[in-house]
Order: sequence, then C-alpha cells, then structure tokens
Amino acid sequence: MDDVLYDWNTNHGAPERFNWAGARVEIQDETLRDGAQSVSVVAPRLDDKKALLHHAAALGVHSVALGFPAMGERATAHVVALAREIADARLPLAATCAARTLPSDVQAIAEASQESGLPIEVATFIGASRIRQVVEGWALDDMCRRVEASVATAVRAGHDVMFVTEDTTRAHPDDLYALYGAALRAGARRVCIADTVGCATPDGVRRLVGRLVSWSRGVVGAGVRIDWHGHRDRGLGLANCLAAIEAGADRVHATALGLGERVGNVEMELLLVNLAMLGAHRHPIDCLSEYSRLASRAFDVPIPANHPVIGADAFATAAGTHAAAIRKAGVLRDRLYTAFPPALIGREQEVRISPASGASNVRWWLEERGYVADAADAGLVAYLLMAAKASDRTLAADEIEVLRSEYLSSSARRDARTVPPSARA
Repeated sequence: MDDVLYDWNTNHGAPERFNWAGARVEIQDETLRDGAQSVSVVAPRLDDKKALLHHAAALGVHSVALGFPAMGERATAHVVALAREIADARLPLAATCAARTLPSDVQAIAEASQESGLPIEVATFIGASRIRQVVEGWALDDMCRRVEASVATAVRAGHDVMFVTEDTTRAHPDDLYALYGAALRAGARRVCIADTVGCATPDGVRRLVGRLVSWSRGVVGAGVRIDWHGHRDRGLGLANCLAAIEAGADRVHATALGLGERVGNVEMELLLVNLAMLGAHRHPIDCLSEYSRLASRAFDVPIPANHPVIGADAFATAAGTHAAAIRKAGVLRDRLYTAFPPALIGREQEVRISPASGASNVRWWLEERGYVADAADAGLVAYLLMAAKASDRTLAADEIEVLRSEYLSSSARRDARTVPPSARA
C-alpha cells in the first residue's frame, strides 16, 4: 500500500519526534463512571454494563472504571456485580473505583473488593485549582493532610491507589507538587492529571505532563505512573489525549461515544482508531462498531450520522465522481476515499444514490445486493437515476427496492404486449 499512499504523518526524511509504534500506553474505559454522569443519559441496566465490560476486553482496553460506590446502595451493588463478572469471566481487565478523600468512600471500595473477590484500584480525588479552594474555603495544608490520610487508608487495606487532582490544567504548579507529594509519600504509585473542564490545548498538555513526569521521577524515581483524563469542552479532547501520550502519560482515559460531564470525555472509538493507525494499539478493534452501538442503546444516546468512525455515514458516499472511481479501484476501493479500511472496525464501504449521484452509484448499489443482471440494464439504471435526480435527498434502500420493482413490472408488461400471440404460453 505504501507505493500508492504517501503518509505525511510519518515525517519522511526527518527524525521522528515521537515513536508511536514503540509506545506502550494503556487505556482506561470510564464509560460506566464518568460516562454515566452525563445529564442526558439513562442509567444502563446491569446486563448492558456487563456486556460493555466484555466488549472493552475484546477491544484490548486495559482497565475499566466500575463506578462510585459511595453514591449509594445501587451503585455499590453494581460495582460488586461488575467486579464479579470480571473475575468469573476471567476478563483481562483491571478495575478502578472513584472515591473522595474521605475514609468512608475508601471503605466502600474496600468492602466491594472483598465481597467480589477482585482487587480494585482506589482512585481518590480532590479539586486542585485555587478557584475551587476559594469556593470551598480549603487550605492547602489541610488538603494535603486529607490526601495523605485517604491514600494511607487505602494502602493499608491492600489497594493500589491512583491519586487524581481535579482541574489539574488550571492548578498552580506549587499546589500540584504539594498534593502529589502528599499522595506519593502515603503510598500512591499512580497519579492522574485531569482536564476537568476541557480548557487545555495540546501545547499546554505537553508542558504540564512533561513537567510532572520530570518532577515525579525526581521525587520517587521511575516507579510513578501518570494518567491523563481529558474532557472535550473546546473540542480538543482527542488532540490533548495524543499530546499527553507524546509527553509521557502511561495511561489515558476515554468513554464510549465521548459520554460524560457536560459535553463529555475523549471518545473511545476515536482514540482506539487513531492509536491503531499510529501503531500504538496492537489489538484487534473489529468489534468497535458493536461496542459503540451497545453504548448507544444502553445509555439511550443516538449516534449522529456524521459521527467520525462509527456514524452511519462514516464510510458512505453518494457523489457520482467518487462512486465511479471506487468502482474502478478493485482491491484498493476500501482505501480510496477512507482514512482507514472500514474492516478495521467491522464496517464496509457503502455507496448510496442521491441527487449528486451518477450511473456508477446505481450500478454499485444493485451489484452489492446481488442484482448483477439489473446493474447491466441501462434502462433500469437510467430509471433509478432519474428518480434520484428528482428527489431532494438520498434515496432510502426500501425506496430504491420499490422503484426497481415498479420498473421491472412495467418492463415485463411491455414485453408481454410485444410477444406474438403464438409464442405466448
């Protein structure tokens, strides 16, 4: 394929700034925790949550946020059931749960872990920006003591701990160093940088992540793992996530369909496709469309037709010039007008018939449905194309089937009228 597709992304003739093929970044699925906090979703059924776990494992996701047990009895019951599903089905997934810097929140996770028999990472969090400190009346020294106590409680209970600073991208460096330092002294070995309000830019992400990577290594050596949790309020979620990986993040978070607070998180479907194309995700993702459709049904969130990668129109064209070229492309047809082969995510190239179409669109449509002889019928092709040109939108499949049947029926009647009586049955 390299002889017909030149890839400027590989930076030909210049030293690579970042070796994506050598990246070993992990992915955490936050759909069942942050995704469920969207104000426009319905609470998914437990069976759908379990199904999403299986799909996440099939996609090569490394860990899953199971929820926030301190929210109540139902949340706790679901966390326990999901943890048991991972254990019983032996899914290759690590599990994490959210907790405020409160002993009761940590205890809720510890009990869920004991009841399910699955180790659960404690993701304890606190707001780090000074605007939050002003609003809450918090003093930094008191915050550090809370962080240290919370992390120590989880560590004593035998849990791995990820310490999360909310609103990291608007927090002062000195405050971050103090909070992260308190968590690391208490035994946390993973810290999470959160762009909670989606205000960061890729350059800002690189500076922030790079600075904290260098700082953490200077404090405790190479043992600290760094997560990136980004939102997409400015539409930069995916770009920021890739920038975080380039800067040294070990694990990044995403949700199905980008669900989450306000306009949501990094879209899992977009992240996986881009990492796969860059060579950084080396696991099959052909069930990605199914995973996304399941999330759509479970959370009652429709997928826009023009959604990248998984929308209904993602691999469809109705343009006559495009269809004509695709019909000529042969084995290259799935790369001619697509950024990546549709089969990568379990999809196929699709040609539709609209006012912008030509005869090639009609012939493709007929041939793809096994109507090879019909595709060679110039009259039928002209008939369907005339109907498309008279329409104000793309024709639906059932509309085309009706038009085809009408033409064939009228054609058959005309043929019958021309057959000599002596030749009729």
